[in-house]
Amino acid sequence: MTNSIEEIEFTNTIFAIGTNTTENHPVISSRIKRAVRFRGAKLIVADPREIELRKYATIWLQQKPGTDVALLNGMMNVIISEGLYDKEYVETRTEGFEAMKAVVEKYTPEYASKITGVPAEDIVKAARIYAEAPVASILYTMGITQHTTGVDNVKSIANLAMICGNVGVEGGGVNPLRGQNNVQGACDMGGLPVVYTAYQPVANDEARAKFEQAWGVPLSNKPGLTVTEAMNAAHDGKIKAIFIMGENPMLSDPDLNHAREALKHLDLLIVQDILPSETMEFAHVVLPAACFAEKDGTFSNTERRVQRVRKAVNAPGEAKPDWVILSELSTRMGYAMNYATPEDIMIEINAVTPSYAGISYERLDQGGIQWPCLHETHPGTKFLHKDRFTRGLGLLSAIEYMPPAEVTDAEYPFVLTTGRILYQYHTANMTRRSKGIMERAPESLVEIHPTDAGKLGLKTGQCVKVSSRRGTVSAKSQITTRVPKGTVFMNFHFKEAATNLLTNAALDPVAKIPEYKVCAVKVEAA
Repeated sequence: MTNSIEEIEFTNTIFAIGTNTTENHPVISSRIKRAVRFRGAKLIVADPREIELRKYATIWLQQKPGTDVALLNGMMNVIISEGLYDKEYVETRTEGFEAMKAVVEKYTPEYASKITGVPAEDIVKAARIYAEAPVASILYTMGITQHTTGVDNVKSIANLAMICGNVGVEGGGVNPLRGQNNVQGACDMGGLPVVYTAYQPVANDEARAKFEQAWGVPLSNKPGLTVTEAMNAAHDGKIKAIFIMGENPMLSDPDLNHAREALKHLDLLIVQDILPSETMEFAHVVLPAACFAEKDGTFSNTERRVQRVRKAVNAPGEAKPDWVILSELSTRMGYAMNYATPEDIMIEINAVTPSYAGISYERLDQGGIQWPCLHETHPGTKFLHKDRFTRGLGLLSAIEYMPPAEVTDAEYPFVLTTGRILYQYHTANMTRRSKGIMERAPESLVEIHPTDAGKLGLKTGQCVKVSSRRGTVSAKSQITTRVPKGTVFMNFHFKEAATNLLTNAALDPVAKIPEYKVCAVKVEAA
């Protein structure tokens, strides 16, 4: 997030797009609700499904899945043509405006409406609400990123925020809400194939030299493979071994049949986790890990806040903290990692990670700190880009709408979109072990519009088959107007109805994220 969680409650307008916040980030959603109910904030919701936030919204934009760029371009067309954009901000803080303007000129509300299905007058209304707000915040999640155009979607959001002067101000910003605890910290620490800590590129000679000196080994300047690319390489025999930590790709990866074959091709699969999983069934070696309450360390949350995690109980059996497992494995493979405590690791982080330089255990004992925190007396950073962007000027991008990789046809006439539900979490490896949670949400459901259900002769609770070009799953139907006609929704939590047998493994060409949110399916009685 460029800004902070607490700022959501005190901004003038909130634009929530591609985020079912009440079910995926319920604590943050309470900030949104309070902003609307008690502080008079206006809320724009853009989502193909009728999510709970719609009840609090000033306006709901029900765009077709995969049409976010067209919707955002349509809003910017209105803002620019009506002179509602922040001309001074655009001139002094950004570049590329004319090229972007030339692209969005054709995305009139009427043209954008034909693509998105959103009435033209609603696009105009939403654009004016956002642009006329003194300060506005944009929130998004994987409803924006899990597309073959995910990077374009994010750039379009950034365009909208920048032309209205909402980046680098308190209460504004471009705010992705992270999908799992400490995924922000993992990325900050170089858990990506193209960067070291603090997003220092592996291809940058100066950055690489710094880490070579710190670690005493030569390092490659060649970026690695993303998770999805690694699975493809395993399938093709180019990767022989994979080490999976705290991940369950046999339920979370797209096109699970392909993923299963990829894992079967490996000579060695190591799985490190706290509980058995579907992926663990394919493992040659299992390394039992301690959970968050059984170890010391730090987590970095979605607002860039680094916080201490303190051991409360001992880990069971032979389970060890992740850092201990990795250190011992590295040492036995020839590179000694002689850390005595997690604090030793933080001291090294301080030395090689500029944005974490001032974040010590001693300071964290007093409370969390938001990076960048550049030295020991730096207070941390509540919001980013206050006076300038990291690159100097903010880059406005000229983005054309591109349709999803897979569209409906006569054989597969429905769009399937996927997501989470409140009472289960990710692949449900932890949540489905809870009796209370399973009483609330014991199975996967196929949400389908009453009109579509009527044509198919389906009733709520009836078992249906959902098929794509990649597979078939069976689950009970839930007839509801939450989804639009022509669209069905399924969660991916349950192995008994493994939704990702259906989803498309087509990737965003830049971020390599699969298109979980759109694929073509057919629905029939089981």
